[in-house]
Amino acid sequence: MGYLFTSESVSEGHPDKIADQISDALLDEFLRRDPDSKVACETLVTTGLVVMSGEVKTKAYVDVQEVARRVIRRIGYTKHELRFDAESCGVISTIHEQSPDINRGVERGDELNQGAGDQGMMFGYACNETDDYMPLALVLSHVLLMELAKIRREGKEMTYLRPDSKSQVTIEYDDNNQPVRVHTIVVSTQHDEFDSDDERMLKKIKEDVRNILIPRAKARFPERVQKLFTDDYILHVNPTGKFVIGGPHGDTGLTGRKIIVDTYGGKGAHGGGAFSGKDSSKVDRSAAYAARHIAKNMVAAGIADEVLIQVAYAIGVAEPVGLYVNTYGTSHVNLSDGEIAQKISMIFDMRPGAIVKRLGLKNPIFEETAAYGHFGRDYYKREVKFILNGNCEAEKIVKKEVEFFTWEKLDYVDILKKEFNL
Repeated sequence: MGYLFTSESVSEGHPDKIADQISDALLDEFLRRDPDSKVACETLVTTGLVVMSGEVKTKAYVDVQEVARRVIRRIGYTKHELRFDAESCGVISTIHEQSPDINRGVERGDELNQGAGDQGMMFGYACNETDDYMPLALVLSHVLLMELAKIRREGKEMTYLRPDSKSQVTIEYDDNNQPVRVHTIVVSTQHDEFDSDDERMLKKIKEDVRNILIPRAKARFPERVQKLFTDDYILHVNPTGKFVIGGPHGDTGLTGRKIIVDTYGGKGAHGGGAFSGKDSSKVDRSAAYAARHIAKNMVAAGIADEVLIQVAYAIGVAEPVGLYVNTYGTSHVNLSDGEIAQKISMIFDMRPGAIVKRLGLKNPIFEETAAYGHFGRDYYKREVKFILNGNCEAEKIVKKEVEFFTWEKLDYVDILKKEFNL
């Protein structure tokens, strides 16, 4: 007998995701002016208010209030009736200096030997369910909301949409762990007031989700995934009825509260550390990215169909205290998982400084990671603005091409094939 597996996603307008995006936008602005900035920013959003806190060590000056308003404006909170809008919400900052006790263990003369910014364990995961080596239920959940946001911004269909939304997808698997069909889709979206007929409103939204949103999301996938959308899937749309009150007015949002949405949708494992608002000296972020990079390249190289990587650190120590590999019995090489782990530790330098250099994590690339998942995204290059002498009036603006989502590159496939004789 097969089984069901479910993952969820939340939109860029969800309160927790607003907080994540503000925190990562702040990080980017500090890095834009000082690539050596040490940042740990937390954000709270609620009715009419944004509160930013955390620790920063930097040479740069950033107008944090304007950064927060820009993010809120981009997401779409621009109407006063939402009780949270970019122009009128209060913005409070209590950001202060990073603890010197932490900093002394992180910064070293030799950058490659800088210590880990904290203890802990981080996980990376990959599987061959989708073309981007991610779990199918999570990817479908993300794409539904990405398309919903596009529809909202286009303003041609479903014109009642507001920014806050959630999705959830359940996949039916067979006994061989292969996806058989899409079993259930749940979409909850914030919307404008209709009229007094709540039943008519709900029927209209459900019809639009079925006839507009789902076909658009489905079209983004190859034929083998589209075939999983059979006619008998279960669809729940706004199951509680009205969803007019939403966003930070409906629910307070906090940075780091959507760590499963950000990673693998419940597949693999999670060490507990959030990503957004943290610079790459924090291994919660950089080592999780590096572990995903390893796992994805391993699956793409044909070492296994499914791979989980764990790496662990002690604060202030550069070398990991451990590296673990689990191929879930799907390995295609004549080695134990422990032997695979030994070879992987020799191929990939997992010191935090080496990870930062390998993946280019001192660039302002993080705001785009803060909604719709940090993994399974497309690697690309783009010209971005840097501000030199960003702490004084004599600042100079330069533009440089920067790589985004470097941890999604398949640049170690040939190396791994050679090392594992594939």
